[in-house]
Amino acid sequence: MKGGGDVYWMRHALALAARAEAEGEVPVGAVVVRGDELLGEGWNRPVALKDPTAHAEMLALRAAALKAGDYRLGGATLYVTLEPCPMCAAAVAHARVARLVFGAWDPRQGAAGSVFNLVTAPELNHRVDAYGGVLSEDCGAVLRKFFASRR
Repeated sequence: MKGGGDVYWMRHALALAARAEAEGEVPVGAVVVRGDELLGEGWNRPVALKDPTAHAEMLALRAAALKAGDYRLGGATLYVTLEPCPMCAAAVAHARVARLVFGAWDPRQGAAGSVFNLVTAPELNHRVDAYGGVLSEDCGAVLRKFFASRR
């Protein structure tokens, strides 16, 4: 993959997380890539948009679907700095994303292996190959710093 693969795209997602933090949002960023093409990107915006579904993953999936002209994103990879929550994990599976690559694990509500594993649930009609821990230290540090500044 052009640009260094998983690490390259995770760094891009981290840059988007910084945008979320600058807006006062929880710093999570996400990108959807198919081949060498960036299909969509997003960062957490539920406060700004007054929308509980405006997680980074959801915004990236929406942008990717618009660009692709189809909500089915077969062959695509979603990169996100934090393990998806159940809402986002279900959307990833519904969009038929091929791969999910995330940075930090979420031991409180992670749905790609930490607390739940929705992306590989046999009850769903699509299973996603999930890989956690890519740049996990960097991704986790951004979140820890953000929450420490809020205390």
